[in-house]
Amino acid sequence: MFKFFAQSNVYFFIEKIIKFINSIFFLILIIGLTFSLILSPPDFLQGDSVRIMYVHVPSAWIGLACFSFIAILSIFNFIFKIKNFYFINKSLAPIGLLFTCLAIVTGSLWGKPTWGTWWAWDARLTSMVVLMFFYFFFLLTIKFITNQQLANKVSSIIAIVGSINLPIIILCRMVVDSSSASKHKNFWF
Repeated sequence: MFKFFAQSNVYFFIEKIIKFINSIFFLILIIGLTFSLILSPPDFLQGDSVRIMYVHVPSAWIGLACFSFIAILSIFNFIFKIKNFYFINKSLAPIGLLFTCLAIVTGSLWGKPTWGTWWAWDARLTSMVVLMFFYFFFLLTIKFITNQQLANKVSSIIAIVGSINLPIIILCRMVVDSSSASKHKNFWF
């Protein structure tokens, strides 16, 4: 198993995956955005503002998934001391931060016509902002601590502590009744 994570093998697989993804990315992106933002019908309750959800929800899930992988790899990094996990975390963090910020912005854009306000101090919204700050702290640790071993340990601790926030984001929809939840009784997420 450890030979699979050797740098020569990892770089070989990553190069193949990147070539494949680059060949189909823009085509799938244009098709997906066309169907979701232009061709989808308006919702009977929310009208055209529901189309923002086709960008918002995947952005939020990608932000959560990136931080989940960062936390899992940080735990494995403490146990197995594999340097590639640090580099994977280092490259996942800006992507997760981007999608978390996109989820917060699109949620705010959706909240104005739906709730009547740009921001509500809802548990899910606030915990997504807390997740964004964990991303910031993680990236600042990697950027400004020059000793790589110390940066690796501190950023791993930040990721593991920040992983406590992930179930809060996911489960607060069931626990806290927000104005969004009261409009859509059929959804628990």
